[in-house]
Amino acid sequence: MIIDVHGHMTAPDAYYAWKASLLAARGSHGGKPPKISDDALLASYQAPHPSFGNVSHMHHLDHAGIDLQLLSPRPFHAMHSERPTRIVEWFTAETNELIHRAVKLMPGRFGGIAGLPQSPYLSVEQWLPELRRAVTDLGFVGAMVNSDPFEGTEAPPAMGDRYWYPLYEALCELDVPMLLHSAGCKYPAREPYSLHFIQEETVAVWSMINADVFARFPDLKVIVSHGGGAIPYQVGRFLPSVVRTGVSYLDKLRKFYFDSCLYTQEGLELLLKVIGPDRVMFGSEKPGTGSQINPDNGRWFDDIHLLFDDIDWLDDESRDKVFAGNARQLFRL
Repeated sequence: MIIDVHGHMTAPDAYYAWKASLLAARGSHGGKPPKISDDALLASYQAPHPSFGNVSHMHHLDHAGIDLQLLSPRPFHAMHSERPTRIVEWFTAETNELIHRAVKLMPGRFGGIAGLPQSPYLSVEQWLPELRRAVTDLGFVGAMVNSDPFEGTEAPPAMGDRYWYPLYEALCELDVPMLLHSAGCKYPAREPYSLHFIQEETVAVWSMINADVFARFPDLKVIVSHGGGAIPYQVGRFLPSVVRTGVSYLDKLRKFYFDSCLYTQEGLELLLKVIGPDRVMFGSEKPGTGSQINPDNGRWFDDIHLLFDDIDWLDDESRDKVFAGNARQLFRL
């Protein structure tokens, strides 16, 4: 079995047209979402899409043998830094509704990871009603958290800052994991959003370790997207801190889980060796950025299950943990 903890939603064009209208009118025409039928929502998952390599969302999952995918919002659409804040709240709530409906319409194929209305112009406490609604009323099993709600326009509070404590408390109370995944970036010339993801995740991991967040919130569950940003691959920069602190940096790092959303075998092997298979979860972000054919071998770049197959030293027990066991335990699936 393969459980993919890093998948993003698909939706009909009417959803994106509504978003454009919200941005254009800044909410002055109200926040009523479009009427999207069940048939239209199902069709969006079955229809070929140019962003997905001209095949459908479901084709990608079936082709890769992904049995269950946890759906979260498309991060670069989150528009957290937009104003007025009401359009962020409206758009987030409807996004979660569409994910919930997809889960219900295709039982056993999807689970829900909630988006949060992470406007930096709201308090963190004001994000939490939607988190509680998604988990308690909609049955979502986790939440996606953006470490930079300003989307590159200002420096956000570090993830170890007390600013984030109300969110950590709520996640622990609800007993759901956090998928750490940055969102959009408004300075693409300097920092395209794919690079912004990696850099924000790197800074977030360092900040949470440096602030000893897990000592304050021992029940907090965090999955870091994209293989942990740069941290697992630059861990040698931090290992000498054991001399000063007396605590292994690797032990601190293993408080996190890391997804496998890396598109090379070499990257996956390094992650597994540094972190260990018991802290790695299968994540493909499929379909998404990697849904293009690699001209060198004819595979989809995001066919991560095939990269695991190519790692001949990974034993069956470890492979089972990565593919399903770790996710089943953490998400209580």
